[in-house]
Amino acid sequence: MSPHAPVRRRVRPVAAGVPLAMVVALMAAGTAAGAPSGDEAAHVTRTATLGDIPLGAFSNALLPGTVDNDRGVDLGGIGSDIYPAGRKGEYWTITDRGPNGQIKVSGTKRRTFPVPGFDPAIVKVRVSGDTVKVLDAIPITTSSGKAVTGLPNQQGRDEAPYSYNAQTALSYNPNGLDTEGIVRAGDGSFWLVDEYGPSLVHVSARGKVLTRYVPKGLNLTGADYPVVEALPAVLLHRKINRGFEGLAQLPGGDLVMALQSPLSLPDGDAGDASLNTRLLRFSPKRKAVTAEYAYRFDPVNVVDPSEDDTSELKISSVVAVGDDRLLVEERTDKAARLQLVKLGHKSNILGGPYDDDTTSPSLEQLDDPAAAGVPVLAKKLVVDLGTVSGVPQKIEGIARVDHGTLALVNDNDFGMTDGAGAFDAQGRLIDSGIKTTVVYLKLPHGI
Repeated sequence: MSPHAPVRRRVRPVAAGVPLAMVVALMAAGTAAGAPSGDEAAHVTRTATLGDIPLGAFSNALLPGTVDNDRGVDLGGIGSDIYPAGRKGEYWTITDRGPNGQIKVSGTKRRTFPVPGFDPAIVKVRVSGDTVKVLDAIPITTSSGKAVTGLPNQQGRDEAPYSYNAQTALSYNPNGLDTEGIVRAGDGSFWLVDEYGPSLVHVSARGKVLTRYVPKGLNLTGADYPVVEALPAVLLHRKINRGFEGLAQLPGGDLVMALQSPLSLPDGDAGDASLNTRLLRFSPKRKAVTAEYAYRFDPVNVVDPSEDDTSELKISSVVAVGDDRLLVEERTDKAARLQLVKLGHKSNILGGPYDDDTTSPSLEQLDDPAAAGVPVLAKKLVVDLGTVSGVPQKIEGIARVDHGTLALVNDNDFGMTDGAGAFDAQGRLIDSGIKTTVVYLKLPHGI
């Protein structure tokens, strides 16, 4: 049961009294330049935004005392993913790790956490008219009911956390999660993905972490919930802040996780220059990864004509659209394209040479994986969001509403910007003005 977009009444193209010859001439003129008509092009049918909700009040209502100073930040970041909640216009969304930015100190960038007590949350929303309304919120907690927080886990592997002005070092937290994708299982529990591990996280219907599945060899100690090393060790080479970003639930219950960016194999330069990333299939029944797929990005200037840096390419969302079929979002921060792929048995590379980090060249280094015998997933372009008027930048969540409609949501980064100018002299946020926005996108040919 998915929510449905409102039905739009189609306007008949032929008005009474207009000569047929004139209609034909107008139609010819309208298509001469190759531009599709309104009914033939993907277009936004609805736009709704989230109002201002003080982050401290929101967080402390869920877990009292977690936020002592929200520095003027409002609830945001819930656009990290979106999943149908069953009723028309209602969705489950997920925040990321919370407000964060970067400030250079002595020429080195430091990762800032202005509200270090913030706890990632599952937020249920309803699209009502032009407004996104919060219906419910579920904090992500440890086994003992404490906030997991969004702070980095491990020194030397994750960025060091700092205060809002980058002057005071904060403590690492092995419980911390940088949550991104979300789906809901049939038993009411949720599955999330995280960028730090990268990891797949199973949480109860009330948000308690049941199990966090991480790569073999991660050696994450001190967490107040079960940690299971069940993912391929090669994932230890994930780029910082580019772990799992997309999560889909196939009709049979299997999960598909998408690495946001190519692995840093054999090093960061190779990862930054690569067009090859990976999708993994996980069976909740077997509690194991059962398949791995090679996915190849289009060149960055195809995805985003204004960009020439290949490292800006990311996968931010994957959506199941049938048995073994997925929509995959390729994006930069300014543009995005949705591709349709099919996960075939013959495309499985799990346990092969490219899961060995000593293989040379690595999967990430291959300019033509198919020529090297790697079964790259075939894809078909569904829509270029950069050409659709009314679609916000930095779309990170996509849900299928019906055969021909998608719900898209952006990540507004809690109104944060990078640099020392993000806060005023009193340490209060100077908000970017970017709002969390849900848009309904009509696809003329459906999926």
